[in-house]
Amino acid sequence: MLHQPTSFESLLIACEELLPRLQSRFDRYQRENFPERVPEFFCLELCGEAGELANLEKKHWKGVDVSLEALADEAADVLIALVNYANARGIDLGDAVKTKIGMIEQTRMQRPATP
Repeated sequence: MLHQPTSFESLLIACEELLPRLQSRFDRYQRENFPERVPEFFCLELCGEAGELANLEKKHWKGVDVSLEALADEAADVLIALVNYANARGIDLGDAVKTKIGMIEQTRMQRPATP
């Protein structure tokens, strides 16, 4: 019988296989189509895009009708800015996320079970 990976194991596999491919393709696209930018540019861009997403969520929280498309557009901007920042800094997001998820899982496993 084949071993079915747990959700944690599946997440680690995605970090090892999918994130590096995505990051590499973003890097190639950025280098081929846009001027080179310093990491600080992408960090500031990431902050701005996250702020725009947060502003939409704040409006939604206050009862303003915010479309899913608008939220998706800003969420995509955040992801793109994050990947561009990581690439500009030489950060391997797959390794970084895998390490962080491992730390989160270790903390989760040490917590007492809740009734």
